[in-house]
Amino acid sequence: MGRGKIEIKRIENSSNRQVTYSKRRNGIMKKAKEITVLCDAQVSLVIFASSGKMHEYCSPSTTLVDILDKYHKQSGERLWDAKHENLSIELDRIKKENDSMQIELRHLKGEDITSLHHKELMAIEEALENGLGSVREKQASLMT
Repeated sequence: MGRGKIEIKRIENSSNRQVTYSKRRNGIMKKAKEITVLCDAQVSLVIFASSGKMHEYCSPSTTLVDILDKYHKQSGERLWDAKHENLSIELDRIKKENDSMQIELRHLKGEDITSLHHKELMAIEEALENGLGSVREKQASLMT
């Protein structure tokens, strides 16, 4: 008993659609892994579900960036332009700045201060005293 042909169209029943998506996603991931092993091919696969969830596969010992660079050289098509690269650099810079600000905030709260040097502790103390002075001035002006 063989499998019957199905008409290729959107599956209306959401439960059936999810089951089919899951099975076919697993199948295509398996095929990507098999072609990598059997044929020594470099494979990269990215699948976005309708829910926005991402599934990916990339051949061992390669990165997605390597494969995208090869694609660019072969096809001449640019997938990652300078604007996106600049945005990526800016995002990395902002993440580092955010991390340092979170560390500074923890220090101002008195957390994680055991590793700080004397000068750093003095600077934190001065910042806290200045802040306390500003708060007291504002409180006094509100009281009058």
